[in-house]
Amino acid sequence: MSDLLINVHQQVATLTLNKPQVHNAFDDVLIQSIIQSLNSINNDPDIRVVILKANGKHFSAGADLNWMKRMASLNESENKADAQSLSELMRTLNELTKPTIALVDGAAYGGAVGLISCCDMAIATQRSRFCLSEVKIGLSPAVISPYVVSAIGERTARRYFLTAEVFDADAAHSFGLIHSVVSDNQAQHEQVLTWVNSLLQNSPQALNKTKQLIRQVSRGEVNQDMRDETVSLIAGIRVSDEGQEGLTSFLEKRPANWCASLPLETLFPVDETSIPASNTAPSNERAS
Repeated sequence: MSDLLINVHQQVATLTLNKPQVHNAFDDVLIQSIIQSLNSINNDPDIRVVILKANGKHFSAGADLNWMKRMASLNESENKADAQSLSELMRTLNELTKPTIALVDGAAYGGAVGLISCCDMAIATQRSRFCLSEVKIGLSPAVISPYVVSAIGERTARRYFLTAEVFDADAAHSFGLIHSVVSDNQAQHEQVLTWVNSLLQNSPQALNKTKQLIRQVSRGEVNQDMRDETVSLIAGIRVSDEGQEGLTSFLEKRPANWCASLPLETLFPVDETSIPASNTAPSNERAS
């Protein structure tokens, strides 16, 4: 059985971490599988939304213990190459051209918090727990830090990066790491369906450009260069095919040609058959 499963239901791709026997802890093989799957999705114009979830009781315990043992025996140069792979995963997910949604249930520790931070939207069940516990074992949440700090803010990061406290879903919601907290998986699926159908009403090109816009304006000074970039962006979109279709459909009071809607059983089938993405109590933490 593959450690990563991929399902494509109409225009939605679901990536499922599938190592429940080790609480979906990830290693170098799983990291490469996720990167390859995300790149494939990015190049598929028929896929418009991406969901990231996990099988089993926990979203992810962070790093696999056996992998950590191997890394401990490597020199600094070899560890740098290994960390580069994790860094590439975070960058790829963060900059994906499609909207991304993380479904969190159970524990999300270490690098798993980085995955959540890189997704555009995240929803957790009430029983979910989070921890950035790298410092407990003499490590640091280094690679994931730009994305986590962007999600929860510097002040919150100072506390939870340094204390390695476990925090619950309500706290994660108050920090901005999670957008919605629900009682159980059924409620989670219903909320995700609402988000997905909202996204499918929107222009794929506009979503991609707006994701880029958010990254640009959230990290820069509002100066003439930024103003010029935003002016160029809206001007280019207005004259594009999708921009023209959007404006025309609005004036003609009809749905745009990209509008779609999915029922719950299509997005979350009861008897779901997953395709392997490649051939290849949580306490697992790593330097991330």
